[in-house]
Amino acid sequence: MPRVGLTPGAIVDLALGVLDDDGLTGLTLTAVAKRAGVAVPALYKHIRNLDELVGLLRVRIIGDLTERLAADCVGRSGPDALRALAGTFRAYAIANPHRYALTVQAAPPNTRESEAAVRMLAVFLAVLRGFELEGSAAIHAARALRAACHGFASIQVAGGFGLAENVDESYELLVRMVIEGLPLARGH
Repeated sequence: MPRVGLTPGAIVDLALGVLDDDGLTGLTLTAVAKRAGVAVPALYKHIRNLDELVGLLRVRIIGDLTERLAADCVGRSGPDALRALAGTFRAYAIANPHRYALTVQAAPPNTRESEAAVRMLAVFLAVLRGFELEGSAAIHAARALRAACHGFASIQVAGGFGLAENVDESYELLVRMVIEGLPLARGH
């Protein structure tokens, strides 16, 4: 019998705690079972293996990030929407570096993970429509925007900005450069 209160969702909640505290290398079924107060075999009544758990985590994390991005972009357009999206993206990556790390890799096709990723992409594309970008041009621009935000946030999380200049000002410059470069995507 499955333990009362132990569900796939509850296991994901526990795994998020492990991930936050110990990073991806510390995320094991043993660590999750310990948090649940059960033996590892009890988890198998709810999830098949660690890979499935990581997939469930990715769905939850991408969904959470997507909700935040969408909420912060609602009612905004053009540069204001892009600044909101970029700011929320960076803030999430900095506040949740281990969770954010699970959003980077492309999701396997035709999975709940890929469905979650498509929903996040839809937020990016909605923002980019404010720059008159559609179709292939919007995809290229979304990739460039994501790469810029990811690169900056990843360097910041790793402690790679050691000079005295204000990091927030540097990020605003990056976002402004992206905004000013977006017309280039229309000709792509």
